[in-house]
Amino acid sequence: MSITFEQVSYTYAPLSRKRTHGDGSPVCSWAIRNIDFTLEDGEFFGIAGHTGSGKSTLLQHMNGLIHPTFGRVLIDGQDLSNKKTTAKIRPKIGLVFQYPEQQLFATSVYDDIAFAPRNFGLSSQEAEERVREALAQVGLDFDRFSTMSPFELSGGQQRRVAFAGVLAMKPSVLILDEPVAGLDPIARGEFLELISSFHKQGMTIVMVSHSMNNLADFCDRILILKEGEQFMLGTPSEVFAGESILTEMGLGVPSAQRLANDLKAAGIPLEDILYNVEHLAADLAQHYRATRS
Repeated sequence: MSITFEQVSYTYAPLSRKRTHGDGSPVCSWAIRNIDFTLEDGEFFGIAGHTGSGKSTLLQHMNGLIHPTFGRVLIDGQDLSNKKTTAKIRPKIGLVFQYPEQQLFATSVYDDIAFAPRNFGLSSQEAEERVREALAQVGLDFDRFSTMSPFELSGGQQRRVAFAGVLAMKPSVLILDEPVAGLDPIARGEFLELISSFHKQGMTIVMVSHSMNNLADFCDRILILKEGEQFMLGTPSEVFAGESILTEMGLGVPSAQRLANDLKAAGIPLEDILYNVEHLAADLAQHYRATRS
Protein backbone atom coordinates (compact mmCIF):
# COMPACT_ATOMS: atom_id res chain seq x y z
CA MET A 1 0.00 0.00 0.00
CA SER A 2 1.61 3.26 -1.16
CA ILE A 3 0.76 6.72 0.19
CA THR A 4 1.40 9.70 -2.08
CA PHE A 5 1.39 13.36 -1.07
CA GLU A 6 0.90 15.65 -4.05
CA GLN A 7 1.83 19.24 -3.15
CA VAL A 8 -0.11 18.99 0.11
CA SER A 9 -0.66 22.12 2.18
CA TYR A 10 -2.85 22.45 5.26
CA THR A 11 -3.91 25.27 7.57
CA TYR A 12 -6.02 25.06 10.72
CA ALA A 13 -7.13 28.69 10.25
CA PRO A 14 -9.93 29.87 7.95
CA LEU A 15 -8.58 31.02 4.60
CA SER A 16 -8.71 34.67 3.61
CA ARG A 17 -8.71 35.54 -0.09
CA LYS A 18 -7.87 39.17 0.58
CA ARG A 19 -4.11 38.56 0.70
CA THR A 20 -2.36 36.14 -1.64
CA HIS A 21 1.13 34.94 -2.52
CA GLY A 22 2.53 35.39 -6.02
CA ASP A 23 1.11 31.97 -7.02
CA GLY A 24 -2.37 33.06 -5.98
CA SER A 25 -2.50 30.98 -2.79
CA PRO A 26 -3.79 32.78 0.30
CA VAL A 27 -1.45 34.22 2.92
CA CYS A 28 -2.02 32.34 6.17
CA SER A 29 -0.29 30.24 8.80
CA TRP A 30 0.46 26.84 7.25
CA ALA A 31 0.82 23.74 9.41
CA ILE A 32 2.37 21.99 6.40
CA ARG A 33 3.08 23.39 2.96
CA ASN A 34 3.94 21.84 -0.43
CA ILE A 35 4.63 18.32 0.87
CA ASP A 36 5.39 16.05 -2.08
CA PHE A 37 6.60 12.43 -1.74
CA THR A 38 5.50 8.81 -2.03
CA LEU A 39 5.72 6.31 0.81
CA GLU A 40 6.42 2.97 -0.85
CA ASP A 41 4.82 -0.32 0.14
CA GLY A 42 6.96 -2.13 2.75
CA GLU A 43 9.13 0.89 3.53
CA PHE A 44 10.36 1.95 6.98
CA PHE A 45 9.95 5.72 6.74
CA GLY A 46 11.22 8.14 9.38
CA ILE A 47 10.07 11.70 10.06
CA ALA A 48 11.95 14.27 12.14
CA GLY A 49 11.68 17.95 12.91
CA HIS A 50 11.24 20.32 15.81
CA THR A 51 7.99 20.73 17.73
CA GLY A 52 5.63 22.69 15.51
CA SER A 53 7.29 21.59 12.27
CA GLY A 54 4.14 19.79 11.08
CA LYS A 55 4.91 16.16 11.94
CA SER A 56 1.61 15.30 13.64
CA THR A 57 -0.39 17.15 10.99
CA LEU A 58 1.37 15.16 8.30
CA LEU A 59 0.57 11.87 10.05
CA GLN A 60 -3.11 12.71 10.37
CA HIS A 61 -3.32 13.15 6.60
CA MET A 62 -2.14 9.58 6.08
CA ASN A 63 -5.37 7.95 7.23
CA GLY A 64 -7.82 10.71 6.42
CA LEU A 65 -8.31 12.18 9.90
CA ILE A 66 -7.82 15.55 8.19
CA HIS A 67 -7.73 16.46 4.50
CA PRO A 68 -5.47 18.88 2.59
CA THR A 69 -6.41 22.51 2.18
CA PHE A 70 -4.56 22.24 -1.13
CA GLY A 71 -3.16 19.19 -2.89
CA ARG A 72 -4.07 15.51 -2.64
CA VAL A 73 -3.22 12.43 -0.57
CA LEU A 74 -3.53 9.20 -2.58
CA ILE A 75 -3.65 5.67 -1.19
CA ASP A 76 -2.72 3.23 -3.96
CA GLY A 77 -3.83 5.94 -6.39
CA GLN A 78 -7.19 6.60 -4.67
CA ASP A 79 -7.91 10.09 -3.38
CA LEU A 80 -8.31 9.98 0.40
CA SER A 81 -10.63 13.01 0.35
CA ASN A 82 -13.32 10.66 -0.99
CA LYS A 83 -15.39 9.49 2.00
CA LYS A 84 -15.91 5.98 0.57
CA THR A 85 -12.16 5.61 0.02
CA THR A 86 -11.43 6.81 3.55
CA ALA A 87 -13.93 4.38 5.07
CA LYS A 88 -12.44 1.48 3.12
CA ILE A 89 -8.79 2.40 3.73
CA ARG A 90 -8.79 3.56 7.36
CA PRO A 91 -8.78 0.07 8.98
CA LYS A 92 -5.64 -0.72 6.94
CA ILE A 93 -3.71 2.26 8.30
CA GLY A 94 -3.04 2.05 12.02
CA LEU A 95 -2.21 5.33 13.72
CA VAL A 96 -0.57 5.19 17.16
CA PHE A 97 -0.39 8.58 18.85
CA GLN A 98 2.29 9.64 21.30
CA TYR A 99 1.68 8.10 24.75
CA PRO A 100 -1.04 5.76 23.35
CA GLU A 101 -1.65 4.28 26.82
CA GLN A 102 -3.48 7.50 27.66
CA GLN A 103 -6.19 6.38 25.21
CA LEU A 104 -6.99 3.16 27.10
CA PHE A 105 -10.53 3.27 28.44
CA ALA A 106 -12.15 -0.16 28.86
CA THR A 107 -12.49 -2.14 32.08
CA SER A 108 -10.47 -5.06 30.69
CA VAL A 109 -7.57 -5.52 28.30
CA TYR A 110 -9.78 -7.76 26.19
CA ASP A 111 -12.52 -5.16 25.75
CA ASP A 112 -10.04 -2.41 24.96
CA ILE A 113 -8.37 -4.38 22.16
CA ALA A 114 -11.67 -5.79 20.87
CA PHE A 115 -13.32 -2.37 20.63
CA ALA A 116 -12.21 -1.52 17.08
CA PRO A 117 -12.86 -4.99 15.58
CA ARG A 118 -16.35 -4.99 17.10
CA ASN A 119 -16.95 -1.43 15.88
CA PHE A 120 -16.15 -2.54 12.34
CA GLY A 121 -18.69 -5.35 12.50
CA LEU A 122 -16.62 -8.44 13.29
CA SER A 123 -18.33 -11.29 15.13
CA SER A 124 -17.49 -12.13 18.74
CA GLN A 125 -15.44 -15.12 17.59
CA GLU A 126 -13.53 -13.04 15.02
CA ALA A 127 -12.94 -10.30 17.60
CA GLU A 128 -11.51 -12.82 20.07
CA GLU A 129 -9.19 -14.23 17.42
CA ARG A 130 -7.96 -10.71 16.70
CA VAL A 131 -7.38 -10.03 20.42
CA ARG A 132 -5.44 -13.27 20.86
CA GLU A 133 -3.27 -12.59 17.82
CA ALA A 134 -2.64 -8.94 18.72
CA LEU A 135 -1.60 -9.78 22.29
CA ALA A 136 0.76 -12.44 20.98
CA GLN A 137 2.27 -9.90 18.57
CA VAL A 138 3.15 -7.54 21.42
CA GLY A 139 4.45 -10.32 23.68
CA LEU A 140 1.60 -10.49 26.23
CA ASP A 141 -0.06 -13.75 27.31
CA PHE A 142 -3.80 -13.86 26.56
CA ASP A 143 -4.77 -15.97 29.58
CA ARG A 144 -2.87 -13.75 31.97
CA PHE A 145 -3.67 -10.29 30.66
CA SER A 146 -7.02 -10.39 28.82
CA THR A 147 -9.19 -10.17 31.96
CA MET A 148 -7.02 -7.62 33.74
CA SER A 149 -7.81 -3.93 33.88
CA PRO A 150 -5.37 -2.02 31.66
CA PHE A 151 -4.96 0.44 34.53
CA GLU A 152 -3.44 -2.29 36.71
CA LEU A 153 -0.57 -2.80 34.27
CA SER A 154 2.87 -1.23 34.20
CA GLY A 155 3.50 1.66 31.82
CA GLY A 156 5.30 -0.55 29.34
CA GLN A 157 2.53 -3.16 29.44
CA GLN A 158 -0.11 -0.46 28.92
CA ARG A 159 1.71 0.73 25.83
CA ARG A 160 1.82 -2.83 24.49
CA VAL A 161 -1.94 -3.12 25.01
CA ALA A 162 -2.46 0.18 23.18
CA PHE A 163 -0.33 -1.14 20.30
CA ALA A 164 -2.36 -4.36 20.31
CA GLY A 165 -5.56 -2.35 19.94
CA VAL A 166 -4.24 -0.97 16.65
CA LEU A 167 -2.75 -4.28 15.49
CA ALA A 168 -6.11 -6.00 16.04
CA MET A 169 -7.33 -4.30 12.86
CA LYS A 170 -4.48 -6.00 10.93
CA PRO A 171 -3.19 -2.78 9.33
CA SER A 172 -0.94 -2.78 6.29
CA VAL A 173 0.62 0.51 7.42
CA LEU A 174 1.57 1.33 11.00
CA ILE A 175 2.05 5.05 11.76
CA LEU A 176 3.83 5.83 15.02
CA ASP A 177 4.20 9.26 16.63
CA GLU A 178 7.22 9.09 18.98
CA PRO A 179 6.45 5.47 19.93
CA VAL A 180 9.14 5.14 22.63
CA ALA A 181 8.71 8.54 24.29
CA GLY A 182 8.84 8.35 28.07
CA LEU A 183 10.15 4.77 28.25
CA ASP A 184 13.32 3.70 30.07
CA PRO A 185 16.29 2.57 27.93
CA ILE A 186 15.52 -1.14 28.22
CA ALA A 187 11.84 -0.68 27.30
CA ARG A 188 12.81 1.64 24.43
CA GLY A 189 15.08 -1.02 22.97
CA GLU A 190 12.39 -3.69 23.31
CA PHE A 191 9.78 -1.53 21.61
CA LEU A 192 12.06 -0.60 18.75
CA GLU A 193 12.87 -4.26 18.15
CA LEU A 194 9.14 -5.02 18.28
CA ILE A 195 8.43 -2.35 15.65
CA SER A 196 11.32 -3.64 13.55
CA SER A 197 9.84 -7.15 13.70
CA PHE A 198 6.56 -5.84 12.26
CA HIS A 199 8.53 -4.30 9.38
CA LYS A 200 10.39 -7.54 8.75
CA GLN A 201 7.02 -9.27 8.44
CA GLY A 202 6.14 -6.93 5.57
CA MET A 203 4.32 -4.09 7.31
CA THR A 204 4.94 -0.52 6.14
CA ILE A 205 6.17 1.61 9.06
CA VAL A 206 6.09 5.38 9.46
CA MET A 207 7.87 6.56 12.61
CA VAL A 208 8.25 10.08 13.98
CA SER A 209 11.24 10.34 16.30
CA HIS A 210 13.52 12.94 17.86
CA SER A 211 16.26 10.31 18.09
CA MET A 212 18.62 10.51 15.15
CA ASN A 213 20.17 7.24 16.34
CA ASN A 214 16.85 5.40 16.05
CA LEU A 215 16.09 6.87 12.64
CA ALA A 216 19.53 5.92 11.33
CA ASP A 217 19.32 2.37 12.70
CA PHE A 218 15.86 1.44 11.40
CA CYS A 219 14.72 3.66 8.53
CA ASP A 220 15.01 3.18 4.77
CA ARG A 221 14.36 6.90 4.19
CA ILE A 222 13.99 9.96 6.40
CA LEU A 223 11.94 13.13 5.88
CA ILE A 224 13.10 16.25 7.72
CA LEU A 225 10.43 18.91 8.21
CA LYS A 226 11.26 22.55 8.91
CA GLU A 227 8.53 25.07 9.69
CA GLY A 228 5.97 22.90 7.93
CA GLU A 229 7.97 22.40 4.74
CA GLN A 230 9.82 19.44 3.29
CA PHE A 231 13.43 20.32 4.07
CA MET A 232 15.33 17.08 3.39
CA LEU A 233 14.33 13.64 2.09
CA GLY A 234 16.63 10.70 1.45
CA THR A 235 18.33 7.63 2.84
CA PRO A 236 19.96 7.93 6.28
CA SER A 237 23.36 8.21 4.57
CA GLU A 238 22.12 11.05 2.37
CA VAL A 239 20.32 12.93 5.13
CA PHE A 240 23.04 12.65 7.76
CA ALA A 241 25.75 13.67 5.30
CA GLY A 242 24.55 17.22 6.00
CA GLU A 243 25.79 17.39 9.59
CA SER A 244 26.34 21.16 9.65
CA ILE A 245 22.85 21.85 8.32
CA LEU A 246 21.17 19.49 10.78
CA THR A 247 23.26 20.83 13.66
CA GLU A 248 22.18 24.38 12.82
CA MET A 249 18.58 23.14 12.99
CA GLY A 250 19.26 21.63 16.41
CA LEU A 251 18.72 18.06 15.22
CA GLY A 252 22.28 16.85 14.74
CA VAL A 253 23.38 13.45 13.47
CA PRO A 254 23.61 10.00 15.12
CA SER A 255 26.21 9.90 17.89
CA ALA A 256 28.42 7.32 16.15
CA GLN A 257 28.43 9.36 12.95
CA ARG A 258 29.26 12.55 14.85
CA LEU A 259 32.24 10.84 16.48
CA ALA A 260 33.34 9.43 13.11
CA ASN A 261 33.18 12.91 11.57
CA ASP A 262 35.29 14.32 14.42
CA LEU A 263 37.86 11.55 14.01
CA LYS A 264 38.06 12.12 10.24
CA ALA A 265 38.56 15.83 10.86
CA ALA A 266 41.45 14.89 13.16
CA GLY A 267 43.12 12.93 10.37
CA ILE A 268 42.01 9.35 11.05
CA PRO A 269 41.16 7.69 7.71
CA LEU A 270 37.59 6.42 7.96
CA GLU A 271 35.15 5.58 5.17
CA ASP A 272 32.76 8.33 4.17
CA ILE A 273 29.57 6.41 4.99
CA LEU A 274 26.96 6.36 7.73
CA TYR A 275 28.36 4.74 10.87
CA ASN A 276 26.66 2.88 13.66
CA VAL A 277 28.48 1.99 16.89
CA GLU A 278 29.43 -1.53 15.77
CA HIS A 279 30.76 -0.48 12.37
CA LEU A 280 32.73 2.43 13.81
CA ALA A 281 34.28 0.19 16.49
CA ALA A 282 35.28 -2.36 13.84
CA ASP A 283 36.89 0.29 11.61
CA LEU A 284 38.77 1.85 14.53
CA ALA A 285 40.03 -1.58 15.61
CA GLN A 286 41.23 -2.25 12.07
CA HIS A 287 42.96 1.13 11.93
CA TYR A 288 44.63 0.46 15.30
CA ARG A 289 45.92 -2.93 14.17
CA ALA A 290 47.25 -1.42 10.96
CA THR A 291 49.17 1.30 12.84
CA ARG A 292 50.63 -1.27 15.25
CA SER A 293 51.93 -3.65 12.55
